[in-house]
Amino acid sequence: MNTVIGLLHGALLLLLLCHLSITTSVMLAPPAQVRFDSVDYMNILRWTPSASNMSLRYYIQWKIYGEPQWLDVSGCQGIKKHQCDLTGLTSDPTEWYYARVHADYLSSTKSAWTLSPRFNPRWDTKISSPVLRLNVTEHGIVVRVKSPRLLVRKMHNSLLYKIYLIHTSGEEEVFEMDCCSKKLTLQELSHKTKVALVALRSVSLHSDHTAVSFPFSSLRCGASQNKWTCLPSVSSSVHRCLDSCRHTVMHFITYKH
Repeated sequence: MNTVIGLLHGALLLLLLCHLSITTSVMLAPPAQVRFDSVDYMNILRWTPSASNMSLRYYIQWKIYGEPQWLDVSGCQGIKKHQCDLTGLTSDPTEWYYARVHADYLSSTKSAWTLSPRFNPRWDTKISSPVLRLNVTEHGIVVRVKSPRLLVRKMHNSLLYKIYLIHTSGEEEVFEMDCCSKKLTLQELSHKTKVALVALRSVSLHSDHTAVSFPFSSLRCGASQNKWTCLPSVSSSVHRCLDSCRHTVMHFITYKH
């Protein structure tokens, strides 16, 4: 009898050891590639899951560089998606931020934390291309440039638009608009003038008014009989952008008024 009891105890101990071994072996790998993806001051934290398990949930914390305490991100606790909007928490352009993520499986197994690179909205956000809208009237070509509201609110004192009016001859004219200008009217265009318009957003980031240029508007090349053509003899910066637009439709305007 004692022998049987001893064997049962041994079997239970073996099962317990096996369970502990299995639990240890299936510890969750932490999320990978945790990083801020910021466009026009919309600061989204993204990461790559370590496993394709629909039961995994993620917990996100953030802090200001130099502060000792990590803070939970409200609305990003126990989420299943692989991103978290931190725009409201990381909006101060004078601060640097960190974020971190860990995974949880059925509230029983957790991964280690994965830390993001240090992030600053002023230096790390990407500025999108402005939206260029054109309207041909009897008075000329009316140009309107639109930017995201958040970007304008953040940088309205330093946003400047440069409008390139490029003639087929290669002649180039440059006009400037600030962010609050409603429109620009291009007048005195000769009959049947054919031109291309390119908008560039420029942002002054320094006290010495050094300008940093960001992407052009939707770049467009002219097409004739299914052949792409770009304008000759334009400035090097615009020419590089025109060279990069060969797979994007560029509409030219023929002014007939």
